[in-house]
Amino acid sequence: MSEQMQRIVLAKRPEGQPGPENFRLETVAMPSPGEGEVLLKVLYMSLDPYMRGRMDDAKSYSTPVGIDEQMGGGAVGEVIDSRSPHFKPGDIAMGMFGWASHGVVKANELRKIDPEVAPISTSLGVLGMPGFTGWYGFNMIGQPKAGETLVVGAATGPVGSMVGQLAKQKGLRAVGVAGGADKCAFAVEELGFDACIDHRAASDAKDLRKALSEVCPDGIDIYFENVAGITLDAVLPMMNVGGRIPLCGMIAWYNSGALGAGQTAGPDRLPKAWRTILVNRLTVGGFIISDHFDRFGDFLAEVGPLVNSGKIVYREDVTEGLENAPDAFIRMLGGKNFGKTLVKVA
Repeated sequence: MSEQMQRIVLAKRPEGQPGPENFRLETVAMPSPGEGEVLLKVLYMSLDPYMRGRMDDAKSYSTPVGIDEQMGGGAVGEVIDSRSPHFKPGDIAMGMFGWASHGVVKANELRKIDPEVAPISTSLGVLGMPGFTGWYGFNMIGQPKAGETLVVGAATGPVGSMVGQLAKQKGLRAVGVAGGADKCAFAVEELGFDACIDHRAASDAKDLRKALSEVCPDGIDIYFENVAGITLDAVLPMMNVGGRIPLCGMIAWYNSGALGAGQTAGPDRLPKAWRTILVNRLTVGGFIISDHFDRFGDFLAEVGPLVNSGKIVYREDVTEGLENAPDAFIRMLGGKNFGKTLVKVA
């Protein structure tokens, strides 16, 4: 067994869009598992938009990453040493190992993965936290009803693609918003969306709203919020009375405070948005998926068979090598990924 491992730490906090200078690759001593712990060799690690928020030293639902501390996140890999009766060398497990080649985690914080059921990478995507996020927000906050119209931003990402496909499974009209003609074609032709609008082809929120109105002639009943920015500005006036907005993320604003990419400072739009929520009796439900893992078994029971039968389609965007994780992360934040963003570490 190697006595050293590699990891990526936060070198300095970003101002706006992160760059390579915000990360540092280090070689450090290999940890040893203590009683009840497991040492794992990472095979795949997950990159997710929420990680951008943890790079800032600001109050949030989780503690920020400290300077010179390892970047956190989910990973799946092979057990190489165990001091727990529940795991043995050779087992595959998923846990919060972060941006690293190896890691030690308490056994009770791991989920054993059966590689015979599905590719192990799916434990970080369609059958992992992102898929569960889409399932929970859509069902529990979206409260879908057959015949309604749903719009979801970042439609070909791991959350958005789950939401849209579940909507079709339950008899809704599913409309996506994505960045690029190729992503929109994938949403319609492979994922089964009724329509998908390319936000990059819109000059502003008014232009995007016009495009959406053509494919949502009866308005919007559920808007699954992943992005904010001009997509939110376009959708909000189109929400029907009694509409629901599961609030999952706002990637357009992560790198620039309250201003999304392509937006400029201007009048405060909050009063108008607040009035729309009131007059249309909208339900806006913010949620953090880590609060709801008691429902994870229900998610797997419903979605696992759909994935195995091909009724739920997924796509992965895989980068080779831990050292390339920062570039893949920056690319994802800029919307240049296509599918669930993963790094193949070993």
